[in-house]
Amino acid sequence: MVKRILCGIWALALAVSVFGQTSLNSPYSQHGMGLLSDGSQSFSRGMNGASLGVRQGNIINTQNPASYACVDSLTMLFDMGIAGQMTHFKETFNGVTKSKNGKNASFEYVVGSFRLFKNVGMTFGLLPFSNIGYKYSVTTTLDKTNGNVTETHEGSGGLHEVFIGAGWQVTKALSVGANIGYLWGSLDKSVVSSSTTYINSLSRSYTATVNSYKLDFGVQWQQPLSKSDLLTVGATVGVGHKLGADATCVMTNVSNAVGTSSTVTDALALPMTYGLGAAWRHGNSLLVDADVKMQNWGSVDFPGIGNDGKYALQSDLLKNRYQVNVGADYVPDPLSRKYLKRVHYKVGGGFTTPYYNINGQDGPKEFSISAGFGIPLQNSYNNRSVLNVSGQWVHRSATGMITENTFRINIGLTFNERWFAKWKVN
Repeated sequence: MVKRILCGIWALALAVSVFGQTSLNSPYSQHGMGLLSDGSQSFSRGMNGASLGVRQGNIINTQNPASYACVDSLTMLFDMGIAGQMTHFKETFNGVTKSKNGKNASFEYVVGSFRLFKNVGMTFGLLPFSNIGYKYSVTTTLDKTNGNVTETHEGSGGLHEVFIGAGWQVTKALSVGANIGYLWGSLDKSVVSSSTTYINSLSRSYTATVNSYKLDFGVQWQQPLSKSDLLTVGATVGVGHKLGADATCVMTNVSNAVGTSSTVTDALALPMTYGLGAAWRHGNSLLVDADVKMQNWGSVDFPGIGNDGKYALQSDLLKNRYQVNVGADYVPDPLSRKYLKRVHYKVGGGFTTPYYNINGQDGPKEFSISAGFGIPLQNSYNNRSVLNVSGQWVHRSATGMITENTFRINIGLTFNERWFAKWKVN
């Protein structure tokens, strides 16, 4: 037992070091805090992340901490995931269409869960919150005298969360839970201009470092509809607050190395977030979940350069974000001796609005679909551990902007070990 717990701690420490690596390549990640993660685990990624109403003892569902209450008292759950993606970028400007491909891979998350005591489950782990990764150049032709000016935009970083949570089954129908996390990371962005003539080359660098807390609450209510049908309704609330992080902008004339620095104190904040979902389970074969989420980014000011040329908090850079996801999981017969009848078949789809504006215009909307498999790794009487493999297509576009089509492969492994079972020798 001690060795396995130490192995789990070592896995978390390794994940912390890996999380610092950039795992995407998207120019849209330069806005706000970057591209936001949905926080889903491998069991729901084939369902496009839908899981606010899911409550099962053999999975870890960090999107609603109330679900921790039903973890099996005899087992220790570990879930970890990796992902690889390929993105096709396309842009049309002045009647000319250009395209480019990019590929990335990353370690996504690691979480663990166990029964703390009767009716109370505990979960811990590492999750991504946001990612920043891009590099591109824009060249503008002024005239014959002033020549061309090229701006190179580059950014990296993101925010990550290490957390611990607990869920309590208050009654047979009602469970509540909470996650408390430590949020850390950095946002690093730069713009460097260069000219083919006498025009001075300028650079702007934007940096912010975050070290703060994150707090989320969840509740679930189960209602039997018949002998074989069960409805679970789930709701979540994330607490918005200031992150206590200063944001700095340094402007430098590259030609003479003269620069100025501006700092906005307590510049970053998390918004209030709300989620509502419902899951319908038919026997042990079919699970359908539908979620709606809202993040109140419109109430959050974000640092930027205003019309007066000053670096300060701006109220028009962010907007409320809405997300809808629907997913299904079907297994023909979980107790069958035929292997394919014990495989889980998953499908899902979703729509997400942007949480930022670009030059006064809405950012790109996002459409996504997914499908996958949950593959049992043991025999029909002991098929607790599962390999989840899923594919997801994400289309991100806005009028007059770059169109992104991303195909992502998600691979997750859920270990379900009976660490706490008492064995008898006759």
